[in-house]
Amino acid sequence: MAKDDIISFGNYRWRMLDIKEGKALVITEDIIALRWYNNAFVEISWAECELRNYLNHEFYNSFNQVEKARIITVINSNPDNPWFKTKGGIDTMDSIFLLSIEEVCRYFGDSKENMLTKGKQKWLIDDENNRERQAKFGSEYHWWRLRSPGYYGRTSASVNANGNVYVRGNGVFGKPKDSGGIRPALWLKLED
Repeated sequence: MAKDDIISFGNYRWRMLDIKEGKALVITEDIIALRWYNNAFVEISWAECELRNYLNHEFYNSFNQVEKARIITVINSNPDNPWFKTKGGIDTMDSIFLLSIEEVCRYFGDSKENMLTKGKQKWLIDDENNRERQAKFGSEYHWWRLRSPGYYGRTSASVNANGNVYVRGNGVFGKPKDSGGIRPALWLKLED
C-alpha cells in the first residue's frame, strides 16, 4: 500500500493520505453527503459542532464491529485560522473527523508558501494543487467542508468545486443553501 492508493473500507472508497507505523490516514474519495457544520448559525468550533457529533456517533456506528476495531481514535489539534486568527478551539478526541486547512495543504499539495502570506491569497488558496483537492458529489464537482474556522466563528473553511482552499469559509448553517459536502477522514489500522 502507498500514498494515494484507493482502498475499500465499510461502504466507501478511501484515498490513502499518509502511512506510518502500521496505520494509514484515509479520506473518502468522494463527497458522501451534504450536511451543515452545525444545526444553528452561531459562533462554534469543531469541538462543539453538530457535524463532529454526527461523524463520531451516527456515521461511526454505520461500521460493523470488525471495522470499528480498525478505526483509531486520535487527538486532533484545531489551530486558529492563519489569516483571520479565528479561534480553532480545543484539541479533540476523534475517531472520524474532517481535515484542517493545514492537513489539506500537507496531503493535497504543499502550499505552505501560501499559508504564510496574506497578499493575493487572503480569501482562498489557488495553486497548482487545485485538481488534487477537487471532489465529486454524484457526478459533479462540489465544495466540501474542513474542520478549521473561517473568517469568524460562524464559518468553517472549505475546498470549493474548483479545488481552491477557501480560507474565508462558508456559513456553519443556513447559507449557502446546500450545506456543503463532507469527506470523512480517519486513521485506520492496516491489516497484516
